[in-house]
Amino acid sequence: MDSERRYGEEEVRKVFERAAEADEEERASLPSPVDGGLTLGELQAVGLEVGLSPERVAAAAAELDATPQLVPRRKLLGVPISAGRIVDLPRELTDREWHFLVAELRATFDAKGEVGADGGIREWSNGNLHAVLEQTESGHRLRLGTRKGDALETTFVGIMFAVMAVIVAFIMVADGRTGAALMVPALMALGGGGVLVANAIRLPRWAGERERQMDHVAAWTQSLLAAAPKDAEEE
Repeated sequence: MDSERRYGEEEVRKVFERAAEADEEERASLPSPVDGGLTLGELQAVGLEVGLSPERVAAAAAELDATPQLVPRRKLLGVPISAGRIVDLPRELTDREWHFLVAELRATFDAKGEVGADGGIREWSNGNLHAVLEQTESGHRLRLGTRKGDALETTFVGIMFAVMAVIVAFIMVADGRTGAALMVPALMALGGGGVLVANAIRLPRWAGERERQMDHVAAWTQSLLAAAPKDAEEE
């Protein structure tokens, strides 16, 4: 099976636009995307026809591959509870490169995690945090993702205390008790609100930190593949 990276129609357009930089005349003469995708060699051949050097096309393709795709955050009450990145790879990682990547994942996330494999899929996971190497129609990719495990529970606790505070306050007022007696539901509401406010502060920070770590892993993996040709790593 041919495992060489193939660039889809939208990716072909982006590669040629990057290679042409800001030159409007070159941009106007860019070729139209081709159905079925193109390999890097085919991209370079097409680029030559419109005056783009193979080096510029290769550099533009590498820049595109090095940019991880943003995975939309899942949110709860407007607060992020997940983070993720998808990284297109120019080729499949060798066994040795996979071991290097696992070591980098453990160092970056400060977690040993567990390694697994199923068919052509390799995975490193630590609780809800995971890194998956998988094959796609156009080549290979690294999928990074995580979910904040306690976000749902703490949000539920905050909402529950807030709702109970309203119910207790309503019962007390209906029973004619006011003043100091309402301190109980007030404290319950304060506790519930405090939990929700804490989530609103800590969860965006957590998501941002995880995304920065994933961006590091993405760039590190691209550098690893660029620095070590596949043939040199195979045993």
